[in-house]
Amino acid sequence: MIELDCWEVFDAAPVALAVLSPELDIVAVNRVHERILGRSRRECVGRNIFEVFPGGSWPQGVEALRSLLRRVLDGVENEAEVLLLQRFDVETPGNPDTAPERYWSVACSPLQGPDGTTCAVIVRMEEVTSFVERMREESRSEPSEAGWTHAAAVEAQLFARTAELQEANLRLRESEARERQISDGLREMVRRQRQVVADASHDLRGPVTGLRARLEDALADPESDTREILQAVVRDADRLGAIIGDMLELARMETGAPAPAEPVDLALLIRGELAHRVSKATTVTCLDPGVVVNASPVRLARILDNLLANAERHTRSRIEVSLTAHDGEAVLEVTDDGPGIPDADKERVFVRFFRRPDARLRDPGGTGLGLPISRHIAEAYGGTLNAADRTDGGAGARMILRLPLLTPDRSALGRLHVSPLGR
Repeated sequence: MIELDCWEVFDAAPVALAVLSPELDIVAVNRVHERILGRSRRECVGRNIFEVFPGGSWPQGVEALRSLLRRVLDGVENEAEVLLLQRFDVETPGNPDTAPERYWSVACSPLQGPDGTTCAVIVRMEEVTSFVERMREESRSEPSEAGWTHAAAVEAQLFARTAELQEANLRLRESEARERQISDGLREMVRRQRQVVADASHDLRGPVTGLRARLEDALADPESDTREILQAVVRDADRLGAIIGDMLELARMETGAPAPAEPVDLALLIRGELAHRVSKATTVTCLDPGVVVNASPVRLARILDNLLANAERHTRSRIEVSLTAHDGEAVLEVTDDGPGIPDADKERVFVRFFRRPDARLRDPGGTGLGLPISRHIAEAYGGTLNAADRTDGGAGARMILRLPLLTPDRSALGRLHVSPLGR
């Protein structure tokens, strides 16, 4: 087995190589780089590449190389970028006022670290000045003004074709990136459709099976209590309707359709919702006035209903609802004094159809979609919804809704929503 020293391979490469940091400081150069660029390692390492090689009197070359390096550093794909032909003058060592005209073909490759981010750029430089000069010489068959004019035309044509090829290469990469984005979007759409089908078959099977069993029992036993069977059937039908409604709401939100929005005073909306709610638990509120957000009052009422229903399902006797404004956000918290949510389940409760065992015992008819829908609504309006522990260290769970604050102008005050759901 042959053991290779990577540094020796790098240093012995037949082309000029340099390693740059993300800040474009030179980390290492090989021997060919020292010879062709006329700078020793001591003169290069630790300094910015454009400090060592400022580019002479041709700023277009500096800008082209800078753009090339930026594309490599900013690229999402671990791919090399190539500059086929570019003028980049290099100052004569010891005489910075002299910078002969030189041409290069440059290739830059990103080097990724263990975390997947670009930690360095490997730059390969091949000088093609002699090729450009030979092209010029061949065009100067007659030492006349016409010959010089023709040489300038050939040079301009060469630069134009190279620039066009470089631009076409850039457009091709952008097109490939768009195609990848579209492809990823289509795959995500297919995944969601499959998830919807799986979710539907998972949660609709129970009520449908129950309906069929009860009806078969009624047909098999003519003396059965018809009223009791019909009441059970109605409960199963209500559960089916709730599941289908929640799934349709999730599907609408996941399509990315524009969410309706208007200024909503959260304190007024919360008071209106609580006034029409019947609960066995004592509900205590602490609501700051004038906390206004831009959202749909109907959807915000749905979030509040889901959070209150979740708190009522687990609380022992007391629910606290608070509303404050902090750092440009409206912060709504619903806290109960129940058993709380284990750390392992604080994110899982927002996964569709996930229901903790105690929730299934307390409310067998729940759909497991209330909290996922609430989080989708919050995110649709630029907010967040998370589960946390109580701040006082006691038992219970705390649901925290954050939404961007809206400072209504005079025209918005006239249309401010104050009566939730038209009540």
